[in-house]
Order: sequence, then C-alpha cells, then structure tokens
Amino acid sequence: MGSAFFMGLMALLKLVGVEAGYGPDKPVIAGIDLALDAGDFLTLIGPNGCGKSTLIRTMAGVVPKWRGEIWVAGRPMRAMARKDIARVIAVVAQETPPSISFEVRELVTMGRYPYLGRLQAPTAADQALVDRALELTSTTRFVGRRIDELSGGEQQRVYIARALAQKPQVLLLDEPTSHLDINYQVEVFDLLYRLNRDEGLSLVCATHDLNLAAEYGQRVALMAEGRVLAVGPPTEVYQAERLSAVYGVGVRIERDLRVVPLSRRMEREGVPI
Repeated sequence: MGSAFFMGLMALLKLVGVEAGYGPDKPVIAGIDLALDAGDFLTLIGPNGCGKSTLIRTMAGVVPKWRGEIWVAGRPMRAMARKDIARVIAVVAQETPPSISFEVRELVTMGRYPYLGRLQAPTAADQALVDRALELTSTTRFVGRRIDELSGGEQQRVYIARALAQKPQVLLLDEPTSHLDINYQVEVFDLLYRLNRDEGLSLVCATHDLNLAAEYGQRVALMAEGRVLAVGPPTEVYQAERLSAVYGVGVRIERDLRVVPLSRRMEREGVPI
C-alpha cells in the first residue's frame, strides 16, 4: 500500500509497517500504513474481529506488543512518555467499567491529569478548559450528577468531554455509538462533526455503521483480517463487490452511498431486491 496512504510529511499520527497484538501468537493487526493529517476525519470500518479496536489501541500507545514505526506529531512514539502522548492523543474507549460512579465534573476534570504534577490540584486555567469541554459537548447541565445516573447517550458525551479536556490534537474513538439508539447515534456523530469542522480536531472513529461512516468521514479505512484493504474517500472505498467480499453478505450501494444489505431469504426465494 505504501506511500499512497500518506497525506503529508507532517501527519499528526503516522503508522508505518505496524503490527501489534497481545501475546506471542499471530499479531492481531499487521502491515498497517496509515496517516492522519490535521483536520482529518477518518472512519474505520470492517467486520467483527478485523482489528479495528486493536488499531485504535495501538494508535493510542496502549497495546503492549507492537512493531514498526509510529510517529506522533513528528516524534517517535517509543521515545515519548505516557503523559506526552496523552497531550496529543485522547481516547474514548468502547467499554467503560460499570462500577464508575464519579460526579460528572470530577470525571471530566480527569482529562487534565496529563498536565498536572503528582498531587497537584487543577488550576483556574484547567477548570476553564473543563468548562469549555462541558460546553462543547452540551453536558454542563449534568454537573452535580453521577455518571451512572445518566443515559447511555448522555454518558458518551461526558466521556467525550473528558477527552476534550485533555486539549488533544487527535481524538480516537472506538465504537462510540454501540448500544445507542438511532437518535443518540446521530447526536454523537453530529458532535464529532462539529468538533472536527469548528474546532479543528482530528478524528479516528471505528464504527460498525457503514452509513454513518460514509456520511461523516472525510476518509474511510476498510479493514479485514488485521489489515487495511482500502483507504480513501467513501466514494472510492465503497464498492459493492469489495464490501460483499469483506462482510460475507451481498450489498447494494445507493446513489447517496447508503449501503443496503441484501436479504439471503429473499435471494433464496427469488424475490426481486
């Protein structure tokens, strides 16, 4: 795939020949060449088990075993301390421990920890950034409530606020709309779109929703079996034959890039689709 994947020499995040996993067995992802420029919105798609979550975790520097080269804002990730990485990259994980019961502002303030010394209290400047993160995510009204008192969609916005409090250049999200109804799915992606367009935040978002990925992502990376098969604008990546081969089901792609899975029952019964 090589240099065609790269959008510039000064990418905020660049992976070259990266493979990663969690043990001595076969790596979960391999041969990854990918780059994210300032202002980019990249969506990751692919079937269950294809490596999307591992790729997100590798980009964040939390996968223990990886090989290749990863550059963060022009610096090699291996040479960076954990706090230094966190000042560039923030992550919204797929799963959040259910036992967390922090008050909302307390939780969002945790996003300032990469900038604080041991036992150092947040400054007025830190609190101002927390206020801004709450404002951007429309979560100020939840201050004073515990995170476990909120709905799933409300919680997701609070976790995004915590990530924004880090004041990152890159935001990585792993399935941010899983378990959410369609209203909250659109609400979350609308928020991400505004953060990208209005705040200049660069985004990488793994999602199972091919239609949301195409609607909001400037570029889409299609993954299968731990590798990136194609990356580019949705108009280039979304080809019916390619998606059918990757997902193992026939699809029809509408003019507006809506992906419609073809019913196997209707195919078996010869019903026109």
